[in-house]
Amino acid sequence: MNLIHKFLNLVLPPIALIILCVSTLFLLIFRLFSCISRSIFSENMAGKVVVITGGSSGIGEHIAYEYAKRRASLVLVARREAKLQSVAERTRQLGSPDVVIVPADVSMAAECKRFVEEAVNHFGRLDHLVCNAGVVVYCPVEDTTNVEKLRPVMDINFWGPVYATHFALPHLRKSKGRIIVNASMKGWLVSPWSILYGASKAAIVSFCETLRVELAQDVKVTIVAPGFVNSEITQGKHISKEGEVEVDQEMSKVMSGKFPVESTEDCARAIVDGVCRGDRYIIEPSWYRILLQFQFLCPELVEWFARSLYKTKPQDAATKRDAMGLKKY
Repeated sequence: MNLIHKFLNLVLPPIALIILCVSTLFLLIFRLFSCISRSIFSENMAGKVVVITGGSSGIGEHIAYEYAKRRASLVLVARREAKLQSVAERTRQLGSPDVVIVPADVSMAAECKRFVEEAVNHFGRLDHLVCNAGVVVYCPVEDTTNVEKLRPVMDINFWGPVYATHFALPHLRKSKGRIIVNASMKGWLVSPWSILYGASKAAIVSFCETLRVELAQDVKVTIVAPGFVNSEITQGKHISKEGEVEVDQEMSKVMSGKFPVESTEDCARAIVDGVCRGDRYIIEPSWYRILLQFQFLCPELVEWFARSLYKTKPQDAATKRDAMGLKKY
């Protein structure tokens, strides 16, 4: 057995390198023609039904506007009913023929079942499920006062899309529909001080990759990975180390101040354009793709860069915040 392993260790690397080089060339050519074809024959969303979680603000809100411009019927899901009403009215003005709002908490399986059932009962079908709801925590694990209070990060970012997908799949199979999950770039890239957020996004990436294989061609899966986009999260809304939802502008500067922040409108437009083209992955802004290459090819360099970039710790920002006052939800 040891001889077999020694032989494979010696032979497989050069063979794999040759296969990788050849297959990469053919894959690039295939992707080029595929991209041209999909751009020409983009999916027509008129009359189709889209469920969007986290649809009351940020990326989810503007994704709703982009679908509305394409005359899709919408089911908007979030916890804040008043904000959902406002977004729904705007989507009607932009061209959506019918909009239903469902106040719900995606971290609860029963709530996810309810909004899927309400969508199907009202419209009779479901074509796209957009799992966008998410929360972030800026806290080293060792600094939290009660680690159990950080469970909402995984409950919303991971279990929320899992629950919604589970209940929506029978209906998406009938329509040959699509699942779109906002996984964030932090699902792949290391990001100090938001380790639990990154872990939750990495988990949902793995779930979606495997789901894509299981579903074959019955239901398509698109993984969305935005960078820093103007939203409540980049404006400082997060779960603190005490497990409370806070808005902290100083914390926002620590986490995203060194990166250019894309407008929510541009990000949402790129996402819906990519979804309608049938893209498997949507990375926005697209230059973030380069960072992914470094992550997989030169992880040591990425680690050094992350250490250099994030020198200010969350607790330092918290000290400055406390001196200035804090706004809480």
